[in-house]
Amino acid sequence: MKRRVCGILLAASLMVLISTPLFARVVDVDAISDQGQNFPVYSITPYNIRTSTFRAYVEAVRGRHYGIRVRNNTGHRLGLVVAVDGRNILSGSRSTLRRDEQMYILNPYSGGTFDGWRTAPNQVNRFYFTDAGDSYAGAWDDHSAMGVIALAVFFEKIHHYPYVPPAMPEEKTGQRDRAESQPGTGFGEGKYSPSRRVAFEPEERPAEKHFLKYEWRETLCRKGFLSCRPQRNRFWDDDDFAPYPPRR
Repeated sequence: MKRRVCGILLAASLMVLISTPLFARVVDVDAISDQGQNFPVYSITPYNIRTSTFRAYVEAVRGRHYGIRVRNNTGHRLGLVVAVDGRNILSGSRSTLRRDEQMYILNPYSGGTFDGWRTAPNQVNRFYFTDAGDSYAGAWDDHSAMGVIALAVFFEKIHHYPYVPPAMPEEKTGQRDRAESQPGTGFGEGKYSPSRRVAFEPEERPAEKHFLKYEWRETLCRKGFLSCRPQRNRFWDDDDFAPYPPRR
């Protein structure tokens, strides 16, 4: 029996893209604020064409709401398995980015912003940057992929199959590991977000995978992605003596 998969198409967050570059990734992925500004991204390595994988760091701001903006650069419908901190943002279940998971659907040359855990057909509970112990994944005792926004992109097969309801999140087990130094994504307030179900059968393998590892600013400073030297106060010089003048 073939696995039947259903996707969810956002009704309110779709926008048609005017143009696309001559050569582009299948999708572009950004973490954005509620004001539409991109959170700073620091690529680890250039896009790997051989493995179709993109990895980068994102600077997280504690307490700030965020959304995951995805742009479809192709003329095909795409299925997107999106996981935050290792949990599928549609079903809440532990994700392995496989084709049989619940997914969002993007129409050709369109884009969408996914900014919360979907708790009903017309509601999501907002994403916000927080400590790992306050995160949604932490509430399920799952710290296996904390601080990572992960996305697998699937092209569509030609056949369509009926909808299969999503699996419920597994029960909590064990003791919660509060890794307070790690960032995580919280389960915020509810927001109206209409959607509709559509039939979609993904191909066997993802066309692309994107991984955004979000970290606090001090961690990115320590890793060397940011230059975080303290600025010198010109009215409070810690030196006791006058320096030698610069050479002319």
